[in-house]
Amino acid sequence: MDKRIKVLFVCVHNSARSQMAEAFLNKLAGDKFEAKSAGITPGQLDPIVVEVMKEIGIDISGNKTKGIKEFVDRGDVFDYVITVCDESGCPFFPGKTEQLHWSFPDPSGLTGTDDEKKIKTREVRDQIKARIEDWIKKF
Repeated sequence: MDKRIKVLFVCVHNSARSQMAEAFLNKLAGDKFEAKSAGITPGQLDPIVVEVMKEIGIDISGNKTKGIKEFVDRGDVFDYVITVCDESGCPFFPGKTEQLHWSFPDPSGLTGTDDEKKIKTREVRDQIKARIEDWIKKF
């Protein structure tokens, strides 16, 4: 029987922040956690996010965006649901689970040149990684 702690990272579109968080938790502590991600209205995977994750050896290029509804419809149960979007746009996930909120800027909404967007996306990526590294120390 799988004793890993099940975590769902939720964002608005499942195109950037939640995808990065899922990848980091599975890479850093996949022996203790099983991470998945979803969005309230799934969008397209952000190509700059794919690129900056690849820079640090994590390939999410084959990931698909998913909606919360598919997890709810299947009756999936999570120990933690962690929203990683701005509070005003974050969805609520039903069920008996501990819900946490970690707000990160949305890389999909960044403006500027591609190089400027990459710099800012790297900052968000590194913030997410640091937050996950800190959180997993509690287990």
